[in-house]
Amino acid sequence: VESIIKIVDIDGRAQVKNFSEDIERMLGSKMKSVKVSTKFDYYNSMLVNTMDDDGNFIELGGEFPLEENEHFNNIPVNTMQSDVQVPTNVYNKDPYILNGIYMSEALNDVFINNFQKDPTLTWQYFGSSSGFFRIYPGIKWTPDSNGVAAFDCRNRNWYIQAATSPKDIIIVVDISGSMKGLKMTIAKHTINTILDTLGENDFVNVIAYTDYVRYVEPCFQGTLVQADLDNREHFKVLVDELHVKGEGKVAKAMKESFKILNEAATKGQGSLCNQAIMLITDGAMEDFKDVFEEFNWPDRRVRLFTYLIGREMTFADNTKWIACNNKGYYTHISTLADVQENVMEYLHVLSRPMVINHNHDIIWTEAYMDSVLFATKAQSLLLMTSVAMPVFSKKKETLSHGILLGVVGSDIPLLEVMKLAPRYRLGPHGYAFLITNNGYILAHPDLRPLYKDGKKLKPKPNYNSVDLAEVEWEDIDETLRTAMVKGETGTLSLNVRASVDKAKRPMFLTNDYFYTTINDTPFSFGMVLTRGHGQLMFMGTVSVEEGLHDLTSPDLSIAAEWTYCETDIDPHHRKYSQLQAVIRYLQGKEPDLECDEVLLQQTLFDAVVTAPLEAYWQAIMLNASGMEAGVETAFLGTRSGIIRLTRYTGMETRVAKKFLTPADKDNLFTMDHFPLWYRLAMENPPGRFLYYMPSPCFPLSTDLSVCACVCVCVRAHTCGLFLAIGVQMSLEMLEKRLWAITFQVREQHTHTQNIQTHTNILILSSSLQVGRFFGEVDGSVMTALIKSGMFKQVSLYDYQGMCRSGHSHSSSARPLLSVKIHCFFFLNFLFSPTTLLLYRFLLEFNLCGLWHSDYIVDGKLSHKAKKVDALQPCDTEYPGFVYDSSIRETNSLIKCGRCQKMFVVQAVPESNLVLMVVQADCDCSRQYSSITLEPKEVKYNASVKCNRMKSQKVRRRPNSCHAYHPKVSPLPSSLYNCVILS
Repeated sequence: VESIIKIVDIDGRAQVKNFSEDIERMLGSKMKSVKVSTKFDYYNSMLVNTMDDDGNFIELGGEFPLEENEHFNNIPVNTMQSDVQVPTNVYNKDPYILNGIYMSEALNDVFINNFQKDPTLTWQYFGSSSGFFRIYPGIKWTPDSNGVAAFDCRNRNWYIQAATSPKDIIIVVDISGSMKGLKMTIAKHTINTILDTLGENDFVNVIAYTDYVRYVEPCFQGTLVQADLDNREHFKVLVDELHVKGEGKVAKAMKESFKILNEAATKGQGSLCNQAIMLITDGAMEDFKDVFEEFNWPDRRVRLFTYLIGREMTFADNTKWIACNNKGYYTHISTLADVQENVMEYLHVLSRPMVINHNHDIIWTEAYMDSVLFATKAQSLLLMTSVAMPVFSKKKETLSHGILLGVVGSDIPLLEVMKLAPRYRLGPHGYAFLITNNGYILAHPDLRPLYKDGKKLKPKPNYNSVDLAEVEWEDIDETLRTAMVKGETGTLSLNVRASVDKAKRPMFLTNDYFYTTINDTPFSFGMVLTRGHGQLMFMGTVSVEEGLHDLTSPDLSIAAEWTYCETDIDPHHRKYSQLQAVIRYLQGKEPDLECDEVLLQQTLFDAVVTAPLEAYWQAIMLNASGMEAGVETAFLGTRSGIIRLTRYTGMETRVAKKFLTPADKDNLFTMDHFPLWYRLAMENPPGRFLYYMPSPCFPLSTDLSVCACVCVCVRAHTCGLFLAIGVQMSLEMLEKRLWAITFQVREQHTHTQNIQTHTNILILSSSLQVGRFFGEVDGSVMTALIKSGMFKQVSLYDYQGMCRSGHSHSSSARPLLSVKIHCFFFLNFLFSPTTLLLYRFLLEFNLCGLWHSDYIVDGKLSHKAKKVDALQPCDTEYPGFVYDSSIRETNSLIKCGRCQKMFVVQAVPESNLVLMVVQADCDCSRQYSSITLEPKEVKYNASVKCNRMKSQKVRRRPNSCHAYHPKVSPLPSSLYNCVILS
């Protein structure tokens, strides 16, 4: 007879294959939604539901029903109709715009049909080459504070990537004296706008010229750099610092640009696709025929786009000639308002080979946040990826013109993708992640895209260009990154320094990495299982009837963010919570629900096996003596996401009011992690109690609580983790317990008449020390503990830090957040047999610290400073301290000038606590500075910084390239296909 209980080994290779195939099917269904074929109602999303003074709907703003929809983050939408957004700088009744809107109206039915076939779809849209943006479902567009709709779909990465193939761009800007004033302002804006049209598959450099050639970034001399967000923003800062002077001679700059592009093509660097030079000038007087004959004719492999700046047209013919004889475009930009439209034209030129070939290449973007809804909706901080495809005219008479109509696309929340790798199959410290062909992270539990600026959460400047090597930094040789970027399938084992509790607690793990590619996308999928309990799963079988009875217990909940049953497919099911959906499915009331049968089996079994604890906890409450005062909550959790809890105090008297409530994400099962207490229990052998403070220690509060938790395993052929169980109590109760024990011991060995008075005073005064890192309180003793080997210091790194610019030194004040803090929770007591003052501490090996939304290194600011320097991305190094459990006790005598400090440390059995007695009448602060846990910015010298910026990591180029078509290659003397704009 097969046992109803078993411990199974997780097959990582099979599991990563299954997960990747599920993700592939999901993303494949999204690709189908953008494959479209090409009573007219035009609803302007800015104007819908807007009335004039007479109570009539204004033109283009008719009645447009909107209802909040949970599937769309509770934004009011119209699922029966799309509507159109037109940027403020585009005339919304222009005949060309109206014609395009009319033609795109057919997409409305396509969008609705897609959503009915696949209810998990989110936003669907069409971005027109003329600038209008059709979005489904329809929404009321919110302009900025100035009433301007600045959003232009043609600037979005999904549009640019779908409309063009990868490209190498050299921007050449004239900074001669004639460019002073408004001309230079327009030129800088033009450069920034061009940079905004580049993505991580493109490469770029910026050259300024007068009578000599000057690289805007000298570090990038003679090379191309990847146009990722970091480099683009870096160029913008440097461009803003350009100043005009001298005489403009562009020939040298042209030669330098051709040399860079030719060398890149020869060495197999850059995009290996489109190449172009963007010349920004107020006039080109020289004859460039010799330059073009030497470097570009007759093949004209490099396109030239010229931007004539200013109102003068004296040198217009020469500037036109340059563009039209090198398969480019000439545009005239006389005002700042002209920049956007004129710059976008180069994309249409580069799209022509693809359009003429009718290549419907589907592209996927890197991770991004939806800035359209960002200003008012917190949900828009969620990371997304987009799938998009170009749409073009199929008319034979326009074939040679290669007319791009626009780009159709759809958004996919990355959170939904990662749900296909469920947490319960990965274990407490396991996780899954996705990266792009460039090695940038799409999804990873250690990706921190936001930081806190004052009270607001903001995206980091480089949030979507965080490399896998910056998160999996123990992979020193980048073996994992290289294999995944190349699209390989395989495994790798690494010994890593990891952490829990928002990076406050260091631990050493052996991780097994499993990875593979996601077909038909540029993405690779990875999965981590931790050696030991991470590779084992406890399984059991019970009847549905028995499990349902215990699953409906009022003290039981399941992980609300996990997917036990898919409630998003059928709109009728969206009203159910996960627990409600599970129960209705098991009762047979909703047989159409798609549920995870393995997870349901585990959940039912865990509910049955843990049910007796509910009766036990309730019996304690009903007992005449009841639960000891100070114990507030008993709780447990299982790998299936079940939490059982019993409250012994009411909300009014409870110290930890948020503990295990929906607001307490750290201590619940979420998409990103198991509860903190569950993961902490895993660090300890079964049966050994771990104490920690379940909430941040600062700002300090008199209402402090402590949790004690322990893991329970079932032994078969090995120890399979079954559950973690614990109690949450007030700190006051723990103090009283410790004092009762201390008093009994002291009564036997010392006079106690004066102890109680002194201790009561010190307990009150030392409550401010609770939660601080012990090294900050007493650097001398902490130094001695490190020297004795009881604690080991390790270095950890954070490549996603935020530092305040303009300061080369650290602040002596506490930073907004100390990165990877590991501080000790302690209770401070007075001990005085005679005149000797002793401090008594109860220390946790690795406990509570500070936490905000991100890890910030602060600089020292003058108290007179009115403006705080902006936070900038930086790399930081920070210390961690790990307890050596083999050393159970130690003592020492520290010499401090004219006095000596004695201390004794003893580990508390079967726990993570140590008891410490420290002499307090000897001040060693002059001889020993405090040991702080503040992160330190890693400073790089100019050479190292330069090498890091221009380093070319392994990347996988997109599969397709459309750089040439004979129908868009005119003869040297012809202006055919050279469109002149002014």
